[in-house]
Amino acid sequence: MSMLTGEWLDAVGSEFKKDYYKDLYKFVLNEYNNYTVYPPADDIFNAMHLAPLNKVKVVILGQDPYHEPGQAHGLSFSVKPGIQTPPSLVNIYKELHDDLGCKIPNNGYLTHWAEQGVLLLNTILTVRAHQAFSHKDKGWETFTDAIISAVDKEDRPIVFMLWGSPAQKKAALLSNPRHLVLKAPHPSPLSAYRGFFGCRHFSKCNDFLVKNGCEPIDWQIADI
Repeated sequence: MSMLTGEWLDAVGSEFKKDYYKDLYKFVLNEYNNYTVYPPADDIFNAMHLAPLNKVKVVILGQDPYHEPGQAHGLSFSVKPGIQTPPSLVNIYKELHDDLGCKIPNNGYLTHWAEQGVLLLNTILTVRAHQAFSHKDKGWETFTDAIISAVDKEDRPIVFMLWGSPAQKKAALLSNPRHLVLKAPHPSPLSAYRGFFGCRHFSKCNDFLVKNGCEPIDWQIADI
């Protein structure tokens, strides 16, 4: 497992010394040694590697990583180049098109967002192949709560997009009045029609950033 560095390490490094994380580390190591686990071990903390704490402008929470070959690479909702865009991301692209006029790209590779300070964080960071939520309740949730709390403590305007009930429960961790918390149903095909479509979170996010003197996010993903 790759480790955190810089401000992230300063903010949440104490978690690595706690009993729950020691147990989590042993569990995850055993899983990688005995099963196929996603994402690749070196990609587990990609969300933080690509979006350093002092650069985070937006947080988009997912649940657990994609569990089929070649999909997960450590960013929520994102898949590697050459992999078919998953249904929830298809719906995110549809909303982006309707909200900001973004062209729907031919890929689901979201590193362009992460590199601008969009923290694409899953609340569970690993998964056994073909078994959704197989690493649920093993300790990742406690660790990613610490990540979310660290972002909440940042003294600058940050946007949190909480899609679906599990993500919205994380609002309890957010108390900084400088931030904007946006809530909507999950973009999954099962729920997007209940209010994700038309939520206009992307334009609301950019309007908030601009109003507070920050560069807006370029949400357009380029074709590959």
